[in-house]
Amino acid sequence: MNSKELIKAIKLIVEEKNISEDIIFEALELALQTAYKKNFNSKTNVRVDINRESGDIKVYSYFVVVDAYDDGHEEVNEEGNVVKVEPSINRDAQILLEDALKIDPKIKVGEILQEEVTPKDFGRVAAGTAKQVVMQKIREAEKTSIIEEFADKEYEMMLGMVAMEDVNNYYIDLGRTRGILPKKEIIPGEQIKMGSNIKVYITKVENGPKGPVIKLSRKHYGFVKRLFEHEIPELANGTIVLQSVVREPGIRSKVCVYSTNDKIDPIGACIGEKGSRIAGILKELGQERIDLVLYSPDPMEFIKNAMAPAKDVIVSILDEAKKEALVIVPEANLSLAIGKKGTNIKLASKLTKYHLEVKTMEEINQTGNK
Repeated sequence: MNSKELIKAIKLIVEEKNISEDIIFEALELALQTAYKKNFNSKTNVRVDINRESGDIKVYSYFVVVDAYDDGHEEVNEEGNVVKVEPSINRDAQILLEDALKIDPKIKVGEILQEEVTPKDFGRVAAGTAKQVVMQKIREAEKTSIIEEFADKEYEMMLGMVAMEDVNNYYIDLGRTRGILPKKEIIPGEQIKMGSNIKVYITKVENGPKGPVIKLSRKHYGFVKRLFEHEIPELANGTIVLQSVVREPGIRSKVCVYSTNDKIDPIGACIGEKGSRIAGILKELGQERIDLVLYSPDPMEFIKNAMAPAKDVIVSILDEAKKEALVIVPEANLSLAIGKKGTNIKLASKLTKYHLEVKTMEEINQTGNK
């Protein structure tokens, strides 16, 4: 590879891998420095310069000019022991002033004496050694670049393609890298097809020992939140505020909203005309149901709203300090209030941050008659 081909190759790597040009040149210079020392049995301090325009490679040896060699010295430490203090400059990188003056009559102690030592066949000898080191640096730089690209995507939703599957995970192609979607993080009951596009929620971005690790989920409550933000324009402009989301994946989610504009119905806006807006969200979640809950600063009103789909709910705050409340429902609404395996009352409790106890009016009357 000649100098022009080298520059062309580096520019191609920079463009394809989205890596800083300086990182590539610095990695290559380091690799060539190692190659020189190995192939030419050099112990002197050397540096390699690559012209960023022409691609010309030059090797320089350099020495610090000293009036006497510094081989280190001994001193007594705080414990009273004699210890060896290593020289501040490696012996191989020192040159006596009297020798340096023969090369440069104007040189002074403390200055650097530099001499070009580029071998004629250095490019050929160094190429094989440099390749492995450079590729390693490129991989490291690419990992860093991917981490930086995805760092601000943590807790965001992305569209990817299902690329691979093993016993425990799906691997989702996100462009420059693949994310890991554990099978325990998919919505219960859903079928994931190879090659299909899929929306995923990024829960963690970290630099693992083998490269960037992008952890994904479709069970996280944040996934529902991002679906709403994607489908409802008023959430983006602040007209509607999504207060909170609680979720039992695959069964039910409760999404609490309120409006900053008295003329806008937050629940109606989320549903859309003839259910047009919420339809896409429901399709993404499969059999999972969504309860849209209107937020209220009044705890009793908020709890009543959170108990949907149960109707004709009466709420009594038992202990404000301990956040305990009694929810009274007609006998016919008891199963709706509790929900399958207690899901509805559990989610209502999480949403309102109240411990809720459900009783029917008949149970209240019986207690009162005893």
